[in-house]
Parts: sequence; C-alpha cells; structure tokens
Amino acid sequence: MEQEWEGFCVRCRKKVKIQNPEIVTLKNGRKAVRGRCPYCGGIVYRFIKG
Repeated sequence: MEQEWEGFCVRCRKKVKIQNPEIVTLKNGRKAVRGRCPYCGGIVYRFIKG
C-alpha cells in the first residue's frame, strides 16, 4: 500500500498530490519525497522526518 503525498507546486502555486513519489536523501542528509505535479509536470519536493 503506497502512501499519498501532497506537496506545493511552485509553478501552479497550489498544493497538489505528488505523482510517482519516491523517497530520496539530499546532499545535506535530509530526506524528502520527490515526484511530479499532475497538472504542469514540474518536479515537486516535500521534506519528511528522517
């Protein structure tokens, strides 16, 4: 069962459900969910507790 994530799309300027979410670790060690905006196709990030 995959969790539904929401993030803020900077292009659309609204909260959207993240498509194809994947958990990634950034250079500074923080964890985030990265995916695509369903409307414009832009990349959306959401930081999570790691």
